[in-house]
Amino acid sequence: MEDVLEVYSRPYDACPPVVCMDEKPVQLLAEVRDGFTSNSTGVRYEDNEYVRNGTCSIFLFTEPLAGWRQAEARQQRTRTDWAERIKWLLDERYPNIERVILVCDNLNTHHIASLYEAFEPEEALRLAKRLEIHHTPKHGRWQLVGHRRD
Repeated sequence: MEDVLEVYSRPYDACPPVVCMDEKPVQLLAEVRDGFTSNSTGVRYEDNEYVRNGTCSIFLFTEPLAGWRQAEARQQRTRTDWAERIKWLLDERYPNIERVILVCDNLNTHHIASLYEAFEPEEALRLAKRLEIHHTPKHGRWQLVGHRRD
């Protein structure tokens, strides 16, 4: 936890940028019935019944101190999906930056090994050399627990 807090406490520097990344699985839902608006009252009525239309994973990258974010929906969350998003980050968002600091959770796909699964070794190494990963703690709590005030 101290490692991530140290990264977050650094003053803003565009080179190297500090980028935060997370992903979230999402249910895709559709309405069973269309809602309607009452002609007499103007109130909109909608049914709460829905149909599940599968899932997707939203990948979010943000550089909070620079004020940008990018989200992309993917059909799944695999090592290759993560590696492709990292390649995008390094080659398209920061093509002229030597090193990018990435803060992300310790999910099994968020590791350099995923680059080697997705790309040829030369390409994976090229990307890995430009990436400095700081993982948030697996079971960390972002508050003081049992802190005494004297």
